[in-house]
Amino acid sequence: MPSQLVTYWKLHRTSILLALLAGLFYYTFAYQLVRTDFIKLLTLFTALFFLCFKLIQFEKWNFKFLLAVGILFRLVFLVAEPNLSQDFYRFIWDGELVRLGLNPYLHLPDTLIQQADLAIANAQILYEGMGGLSSRHFSNYPPLNQLIFGLVALLGGKSVFGSIIAMRSVIILADVGLFYFGRKLLRNLNKSPHLIFWYFLNPLIIIELTGNLHFEGVMLFFFVWALYLLSIKKWFPAAVIYAFSICVKLVPLLFLPLFLKYFGFKKSILFYVVVGVTCSLLILPFYSSDFIDNYSKTVGLWFSNFEFNAGLYNGIKKLAVQFNAKPWELIKTYGRITPWLTIAVALLLTFFRNNQKLGVLMGSMLWLLSFYYFSSSTVHPWYLIFLVTLCIFTEYRFAILWSAVVVLSYFAYSNGDFKENLGLLAIEYFAVYVFLGYEIITRQGKKMLFRKK
Repeated sequence: MPSQLVTYWKLHRTSILLALLAGLFYYTFAYQLVRTDFIKLLTLFTALFFLCFKLIQFEKWNFKFLLAVGILFRLVFLVAEPNLSQDFYRFIWDGELVRLGLNPYLHLPDTLIQQADLAIANAQILYEGMGGLSSRHFSNYPPLNQLIFGLVALLGGKSVFGSIIAMRSVIILADVGLFYFGRKLLRNLNKSPHLIFWYFLNPLIIIELTGNLHFEGVMLFFFVWALYLLSIKKWFPAAVIYAFSICVKLVPLLFLPLFLKYFGFKKSILFYVVVGVTCSLLILPFYSSDFIDNYSKTVGLWFSNFEFNAGLYNGIKKLAVQFNAKPWELIKTYGRITPWLTIAVALLLTFFRNNQKLGVLMGSMLWLLSFYYFSSSTVHPWYLIFLVTLCIFTEYRFAILWSAVVVLSYFAYSNGDFKENLGLLAIEYFAVYVFLGYEIITRQGKKMLFRKK
């Protein structure tokens, strides 16, 4: 055994040292970083991305090593309090409501906190932690996500710290599950299985999911699992699992029209029915006469009230202001238009693209979601994780670049009023658009070359 360890060390010494260095950087990120320190945040994030690239370059066929390294990087955050996002306070608050049998879609934190006999554990800490923006709105997290919050609150034992550990454990397990099914799906699509490490070792994913406790990874675990089931022709369980994905985060709803050509008319109707019934069953415990109204109003805020890390919208706003447009009116108008444009693009991709093959279908999903994020007024860094996941199953890699340069948007955290630096955002989007343009031109060139041959 000692001789085997010596041999392994000699063969993988550089990679082991790089992994140890990355682990040290993750520790610094988790326990010694204040989000207002943008220079430190930028330096650590850039270094971690470089180390991620080198580890994949050196060990892309050493699956056990990279899997172990990816899990260890996540475990570094196990007992850390999220330092880039305060959303977890609302997650725990909603979980406490579910644990107590209260409906998070019907009760405002601002109203509940005024009750003298409030039974929510650590209510004042959670209320103050979530901030005024969250506390004055009803919950916007879908029903399966709420059930997970309830489970986390139960496992957390009425402790914020315990709930953080429970939440983090769920997210890490989801990432491992995504790794398992993602690797299988890549093989079924005749793609290199090592591409899964662009998800599993990506610093944005480790920091924003495991570190800051966002549930995109849980959604994507179900999403990738469902697509894997489709790849082995098991459409019925795929529909059920796909509904689970929707009921963690709503984003997969965007892709439902695209399945029309993949299944054909009759089979797609059956698929939609199973998805719809499953979603309805998950909504049922929370349903009331006020549920739809409260939930739709809260979700609608993302289209008409919030701005962060926007690409196209910032350009339009800057131009519109030159013609005396009022920004607070512009975003409401813009927010009403973009959903319809996204639906139009979804229909174009549904009827004018050959989505009969799973690989082409995933490409259509990539383009639809890319359009949505390019045109959205709010693109939080963790939103891009879905694009990264789709990219590794296609021929395009621009989302991986975007997951690296999106760190520039964190500059807003260094200001008390969260004021963005439009120059940094311009660099971010310029890099993404240029690389995307390069990839499109290169792919088209290759296609034309093969046709001539």
